[in-house]
Amino acid sequence: MSLLVTGIRLPFDEPETAALDRARRLTGLLSSETEAAVCRVSIDARRGQISRVYSVRLDAPCDEKAFAEKLQMPSVRYKENARPAVPHGEKRLAHRPVVVGLGPAGLFAAYTLARHGFRPIVLERGGDMDERDRAVDTFWSGGALDPDCNIQFGEGGAGAYSDGKLTTRIGDALCETVLETLAAHGAPADIVKKAKPHVGTDILKDVVREMRREIVKNGGEVHFRTALTGISLKNGALTAVRADGMDIPCERAVIAVGHSARDTFLALHENGVYFEPKAFSVGVRIEHLQSELDRALYGKFAGHPLLPPAEYNLSRRADGRACYSFCMCPGGVVVAAQSEQDTVVTNGMSYHARSGKNANAALAVSVDPEDFENGTPFGGVALQRQIEHAAYAQTGSYRAPCQRVGDFLADRPTKSLGAVEPTYPVGVEPGRAAASLPDFAQTMLRDSLPYFGRKIRGYDAADALLTGPETRTSSPVRMKRGEDLFGLGVAGLIPCGEGAGYAGGIMSAAVDGIRAAFRIMEEYKPE
Repeated sequence: MSLLVTGIRLPFDEPETAALDRARRLTGLLSSETEAAVCRVSIDARRGQISRVYSVRLDAPCDEKAFAEKLQMPSVRYKENARPAVPHGEKRLAHRPVVVGLGPAGLFAAYTLARHGFRPIVLERGGDMDERDRAVDTFWSGGALDPDCNIQFGEGGAGAYSDGKLTTRIGDALCETVLETLAAHGAPADIVKKAKPHVGTDILKDVVREMRREIVKNGGEVHFRTALTGISLKNGALTAVRADGMDIPCERAVIAVGHSARDTFLALHENGVYFEPKAFSVGVRIEHLQSELDRALYGKFAGHPLLPPAEYNLSRRADGRACYSFCMCPGGVVVAAQSEQDTVVTNGMSYHARSGKNANAALAVSVDPEDFENGTPFGGVALQRQIEHAAYAQTGSYRAPCQRVGDFLADRPTKSLGAVEPTYPVGVEPGRAAASLPDFAQTMLRDSLPYFGRKIRGYDAADALLTGPETRTSSPVRMKRGEDLFGLGVAGLIPCGEGAGYAGGIMSAAVDGIRAAFRIMEEYKPE
């Protein structure tokens, strides 16, 4: 139990100890027996000056709850340890639990089960991290695409090739558990106190490997190149999962297949799993020179060694639709994220240092089920495929269409590029970056760019570069589970993470994975 002092604003170049001193003075807890530590810090570049904003935890030799109530200061509150207790059931499983998918959700579900003696069996359709790196490098170098081992599929899931961003709005107490677990397996220790922590793809891959090794060390099994192809039921309850031509007996399975496992969605649906369409977004990637973005957001302090590469979060709503930045990668690259033949898909990625020349982010436009209704739960999948194949047809290859922002706003194709050089590894084709998107998405992007340019100077500069399309922002379907089922679905199946429609990033997917493991642990005890 602690006191939490929030909103401590200091010049960005003052040492961290100044925040601790400010918290002590503010509360009057000056005794040497009061322990102080920074638990959150962020950069605020608004208001014409750059500040660091701290939250400080104080552990004082007093009744902290009563002290906070007596102090009656909005910036000081009592912080209770709200982490949920690890559940313990009474029944025994007849068979070991199965976890399908080794992205953030599946990884944390399997890790939690393994650490508590449940010896899970993990099935992952892609390869391990080493094989996956080779497959991705081959494709990015002009070789063949491996539909089962790529940016979307394999150890670590789509998050392994990203910025490794660990921000979330879910406010779950298990977020601290996720951060501490990542740090314990090789992520930078400071992620537990940064307001916008990130790991970077280079470090995150090693963290994932270490967590997988611990799953195995604790009795779990991990089977790579093993895709789920179906399930077996008896009286509406799970009895086995089907993979690699055989049935694996189980009465509890966590389904954490990610947002791009379209064939798995269909196989599960054919086996009686309930799906419904859900909203998602489509758009393009936008690239700026990181140095120009730094100047726009930091002004005269751009390039200061104490300041990180500038990042942003933009949004606009109009006519019931949203346009927003997503998965912003400071100093990063745009990557080829295809998982099906003859398609073009973009995403973004940063290394831990974020030292690349360009910044990139998705500019996404919301898509509602009414936009793609086709009489099945998979109208959104059909729309994604339509966009991705159209982009491939546009360039005649895996090269991505790109366009200068100035040309996009003027509704003319780009013939030559400007100051921003594309980072898309397979290569680009100047033309119309958003041509494969629905008309409403193109219009929303065209209307929103000048609006964002008023928020960040130069955001809509003529030489900023658009590369498209971005279609895998989130899952276009939801698999209902637990209390949401109302008699639908399969007893014993626990849909989990982004692919099931219950998460939207590494952190929320990891938390959902832990919660999925807890569902099993609430009912059952380990072997």
